[in-house]
Amino acid sequence: MTPVFVVARGVFKESVRDRIPYNLVFFAVLLMASSFLLAQITAGQDVKIIKDLGLASASLIGVLIAVFIGISLVTREVERRSIYSLLSKPVTRSQFILGKYVGLTLTLAANLAVMALAFYAVLAYLEWFTPASVGAGWEAPATDPRMLKAFALIGVELMLITAVALFFSTFSSPFLSAALTLAVYVIGHFSSDLKNLHTIIDSPTLALVARGLYYAMPNLSVLDVKAAVVHAQAVSLQEMLIGAASGGLYIGLLLLGSVIVFSRRDFK
Repeated sequence: MTPVFVVARGVFKESVRDRIPYNLVFFAVLLMASSFLLAQITAGQDVKIIKDLGLASASLIGVLIAVFIGISLVTREVERRSIYSLLSKPVTRSQFILGKYVGLTLTLAANLAVMALAFYAVLAYLEWFTPASVGAGWEAPATDPRMLKAFALIGVELMLITAVALFFSTFSSPFLSAALTLAVYVIGHFSSDLKNLHTIIDSPTLALVARGLYYAMPNLSVLDVKAAVVHAQAVSLQEMLIGAASGGLYIGLLLLGSVIVFSRRDFK
């Protein structure tokens, strides 16, 4: 087994033992179930509410796991001083960084799978007990498999946010890393607004800064198809591949930057 996967296995096992992923996933599952109860008092909108809240909670909980575990992947090893024993073994710094990233990615994939199963379980329960005459008025079946496209792109988004958190954690404090990562997440979802900011403000300098952020930050809106799948709108494979390729490019650059920064860091 290569050093990368040895480190990744260690991260996965430690994350599984950690209470944070369990608590957050439990919260997401609880939110999905409560959305079913909430939908009962909203006539004709039950399926839409469950789908909206379920996908939104899966995305938000995944981001929280990626941020608050991702920022500790490197800093925790440094604070514990276990970084010295790790790097004294036949593990290069680049393998250490890649192993940490792969391990957390596997953790996120497992958590996202649990949330997807809970999501479809709630919808299947609703579909089972809903009269056929009522279900005929839905925009799409309750257990529409096309919603898996949203989960797939949520997974890509979480991989990107993990790479962002890991990059910042290689040179900054946990608090600053979390703040910067969340800022990237928020800006990434409003990147189209940054591009057109010059049309609503009079400051050329601010408009130039906004345009620079638009080109520098990842465009996370292309990975957000939750509203489209809820309303049974078409999401083509080409759109998904373009979004995934864009995310993959940023992931590669961030991991490269993480390796370069971490390789030059002095732990003495």
